[in-house]
Amino acid sequence: MNYVAKKMMPKSRMITYFNTLDNNVQEEVLIRVDELVKEEQEYCDKGNYEHMCNILCLLAIYEVLQKHGMSEEEAFTTVGSEMHKFVQPYKEKFQKLSKKGWFWSLIKKIVPIGFKKKSGIGWRYTWHKDTPKDEFRFETNECIYAKIFKKRNLTKLGPLFCQCDVINYGQLHKIDFQRTKTLCYGDDECNFIFIRKNDENFERTAAR
Repeated sequence: MNYVAKKMMPKSRMITYFNTLDNNVQEEVLIRVDELVKEEQEYCDKGNYEHMCNILCLLAIYEVLQKHGMSEEEAFTTVGSEMHKFVQPYKEKFQKLSKKGWFWSLIKKIVPIGFKKKSGIGWRYTWHKDTPKDEFRFETNECIYAKIFKKRNLTKLGPLFCQCDVINYGQLHKIDFQRTKTLCYGDDECNFIFIRKNDENFERTAAR
C-alpha cells in the first residue's frame, strides 16, 4: 500500500478543503502527512489504508492551520465541519438505498465484510450472529482512532470521526441506528446496533 502524502490526500475526507488552501500551505500539509506516516508506521498496513488517510490528513491540516495563525478551537471546528460536509452526500445515498426492500439483508452482509476488509492492525471486533431477524449488532473492542489520538493527547479529535457514522446511519428509512458507548469518548467499546422498524413514525434513539 502506497503511504505517500500526495496519494493519500485524494483518498481522504479532507481533500475538498485541502484543495481550497494556498499552495504553500498545501505543501506544508503534505510534508507533515509524510512525517506522520513515519511516526505511526505500526498502523500503516494494507487494511488500515483508508483509515490512515483520513486520520493523518486531518491531523496534518489541523496542525498546519494552527502554525498559520488559526486558534486551536478554530482549527478543530474547521477540520470537523469540513469532514462532515464531505460525508453528507453519502448520508443521502444511504437514505435512498435504505428504502429498497433488499437493503436490510444487504447491510447485514456488507457491513461485516467491509469492516473486516478495511481493518488492519489495532482493530478488534465482536460479531453477533444470533440476533433477532430485525436486529443487527456488533462491537468494536479496539480502534486505531482512539489509540492514535489518545497517544497524542488529542482525544477530542476522535469523536469527529465517530460522528460520521451517525451522519451516515442515523437517518436510514425505518432503521434505527443506536450507539450508546464509543471508544473515542472514553468508553470500553463502541456498540453498533441497527434495528429494523415497521412503524413509519418510530422515534429514533440518539446515537453518539
